[in-house]
Amino acid sequence: MFIDSARITVKSGDGGNGCISFRREKYVPKGGPNGGDGGKGGNVIFAADNSLSTLIDFRYKHTYKAQNGKNGSGGDKTGKNGDDIIIKVPCGSLIKDADTGYILADLTTNGEKFVAAKGGKGGKGNTHFATPTNQAPRYAEDGQRGQEIEIEIELKLLADVGLVGLPNAGKSTLISKISAARPKIADYPFTTLVPNLGIVKYKEFQSFVVADIPGLIEGAHLGKGLGIRFLKHIERTKVLIFLIDSTLIPFKKTKTEDYDILINELNSYDIKLLDKPRIICFTKIDALTAEQKKDLSKIKFTNKSKTKKTGIKSNNIVLKISAVSGENLSVLLDETWMLINQ
Repeated sequence: MFIDSARITVKSGDGGNGCISFRREKYVPKGGPNGGDGGKGGNVIFAADNSLSTLIDFRYKHTYKAQNGKNGSGGDKTGKNGDDIIIKVPCGSLIKDADTGYILADLTTNGEKFVAAKGGKGGKGNTHFATPTNQAPRYAEDGQRGQEIEIEIELKLLADVGLVGLPNAGKSTLISKISAARPKIADYPFTTLVPNLGIVKYKEFQSFVVADIPGLIEGAHLGKGLGIRFLKHIERTKVLIFLIDSTLIPFKKTKTEDYDILINELNSYDIKLLDKPRIICFTKIDALTAEQKKDLSKIKFTNKSKTKKTGIKSNNIVLKISAVSGENLSVLLDETWMLINQ
């Protein structure tokens, strides 16, 4: 099961209390204080792990607590520090303060860590409070309380390429042909209910990751369909591939209707998505006649991509492909690889 958001409570360990103790040795009738300090409480640490791909573990456990520090003891013995608790999350996880929505950390690299809650300090033993006028202090510090925070974890998939299209545009079929991913494929809308990742091997030693998200519909940015939940998974991609069902174009009001819907939804969700290089693919051309294929070449797309870094506008790359027959898939991979490396 794919889970991409979770809300949990984390609490770091309390510090141990300082000890009130005095030397009790033979022939030392008035021994001084020797109470040890309390140990430090354990931290709550989030760690990115590339072996994980979902937040499903947090569906069944909602509270995580680090170990408390041990109390100090006589003989100036410091209590043992509490053990840290390490919470593993998939790479690409955002750690947020659930109350404010503030992003505390963005864990994108395997092994990257973030301390979400620091353990409380241990209290000082009575040894620290001895003075010339009070050589036998009978008090010590209590350990500090650990931090307790409500955390929201949001997973955004890490992929080089994002597939965007209306329902049944052929996204799942394409990713199944160019990678080892095996998503559910059927001839009805919303076959894909969760994002799928596929690793595409390019040439001999290169590869890149493609993300297939559920189909968008008009109004997706307002929560219609499944789009609003999964659009976030293409925010990190370098390249977007727009898939348009070529067999439906004759029935549309305008030739670019599907593309215009997709552009509007991305723009309404996050205008930064339009800064990404894009490739437009007419899919299912194996079902077209030669004359219909020629008609596709006449369709002009007015939208041009523009990156903020360079400010350079580049014309859209338009391809006609068939995932079933394999026509022009190699060209698509070549163009995709070039854009990724730009």
